[in-house]
Amino acid sequence: MEKKILDWENIGFSYIQTDKRYVSNYKDGKWDDGALIDDPNIVMNECAGVLQYAQTVFEGMKAYTTEDGHIVTFRPDLNASRMVDSAKRLEMPVFPEERFVDAVVQTVKANAAYVPPYGSGATLYIRPYMFGINPVIGVKPADEYQFRVFTTPVGPYFKGGVKPITICVSDFDRAAPHGTGHIKAGLNYAMSLHAIVTAHANGFDENMYLDSATRTKVEETGGANFLFVTKDNKIVTPHSSTILPSITRRSLMYVAEHYLGLEVEERDVYFDEVKDFAECGLCGTAAVISPVGKVVDHGKEICFPSGMEKMGPTIQKLYDTLTGIQMGHIEAPEGWIKVIE
Repeated sequence: MEKKILDWENIGFSYIQTDKRYVSNYKDGKWDDGALIDDPNIVMNECAGVLQYAQTVFEGMKAYTTEDGHIVTFRPDLNASRMVDSAKRLEMPVFPEERFVDAVVQTVKANAAYVPPYGSGATLYIRPYMFGINPVIGVKPADEYQFRVFTTPVGPYFKGGVKPITICVSDFDRAAPHGTGHIKAGLNYAMSLHAIVTAHANGFDENMYLDSATRTKVEETGGANFLFVTKDNKIVTPHSSTILPSITRRSLMYVAEHYLGLEVEERDVYFDEVKDFAECGLCGTAAVISPVGKVVDHGKEICFPSGMEKMGPTIQKLYDTLTGIQMGHIEAPEGWIKVIE
């Protein structure tokens, strides 16, 4: 399929409509067969469950072109599994995992012309999501749901090179104990908007959220997990029941241990020890790893030895190895790469 003519390096991270999207409807206790459609618009009742009570979950992933010309995506089975957990928590019907992966494959194939060429730094972002669609006025789960997948090409995250970011300790809480912080639900992101706008207004790139119970332990940012590197080169990531289980973070921890031979540890990370780490990064689908150069706690600065000019050496190795696996330069563990065409 001939590629679309786009300015791949300058398209940024915004919605660009592609040709097809996948839709399946849940009614009378079962999902229909699903299909690819042309229309990007959704028609629903004004009282739809998603509009009244935010009953919606979603996933984010990417497809890209490898050096040998294949279109692939990265560990979609884990996205499928995570959406199952999210749906169960919000009392939504589970969309079967094998159908989730098949829907992703169908949608990417149908929009193959929008998958950026190898070497452009751009990717095709994939957004599977599900929501309650029938009228609901009492506070209860919807009876009917829609599962959809759309795609949109996005530009390279680090346009012009990687620069470590500055983050602040947030005065807001991201998630309550025993709440919904561990699932990928729209409501979690809605509540983070005021916090991130406030951070930006104060000159910071992101927030560092502490645990809401004691405000002594590092949790995550609004959309990424933390990775820390100790001065003796151990990889440490926070453990918490209210952290979203990042697929990128889990993959990086595996890479650290099995490809780079580093010691890894998932544990409580107390804010008091952040000053003792050598490097810090935020990991997620969009950037893989964004290096953090400085954390500001109400005027008090914590500056990591890795500095504000480039990624620290260990985080750079993690980034290079995982992106090398994704792009086909480095052999992937079995099952990590799903070849679409």
